[in-house]
Amino acid sequence: MPCYLAFFKPFEVLSQFTDRAGRQTLKEFIDIPGIYCAGRLDFRSEGLLVLSDDGAFIHRLSGPRHEHPKTYLAQVEGIPTEEGIKLLNENILLPGIQSWTAEVELIAAPDLPPRPTPVRAYHPTAWLRIVLYEGKKHQVRRMTAAVGYPTLRLVRLAIGEITLGNLRPGEWRHLSKREIASI
Repeated sequence: MPCYLAFFKPFEVLSQFTDRAGRQTLKEFIDIPGIYCAGRLDFRSEGLLVLSDDGAFIHRLSGPRHEHPKTYLAQVEGIPTEEGIKLLNENILLPGIQSWTAEVELIAAPDLPPRPTPVRAYHPTAWLRIVLYEGKKHQVRRMTAAVGYPTLRLVRLAIGEITLGNLRPGEWRHLSKREIASI
């Protein structure tokens, strides 16, 4: 029977099961043979990773043709202006990286688990909710930096209908039948 998991990837954990440099990997949290990530999060990003041993499911979830919305929370340096938000929503297209515009809104600070290494509080910060329909390497970080608000913390909340739910960093759960069918 195929395996489908949602995992809350902690900060500074690789989205893979091995690392020659000795950094923390998924193997320290998930001991299920034969599963792979459907997409990745960079080392310094946190949040939802979906894993499975079903190759067709992984392709449907991570393939660029399928356009599942990916929802992120980004803590940025500075307080974005209305113009900055408008640029992120309408005008920021990174050549060779991004073909769709994003949906971006300024939000109140979310209730997230603390990071082991907190974001330094020497500048004012704000939180953005960002929905992408593609997910290229460092896309959110490049977008926010392009309008003058570097990303300090990045957490993926959802891919389509699959969400973190009540997971805490390092925890995983099996996907529901509904979540699997949504892909």
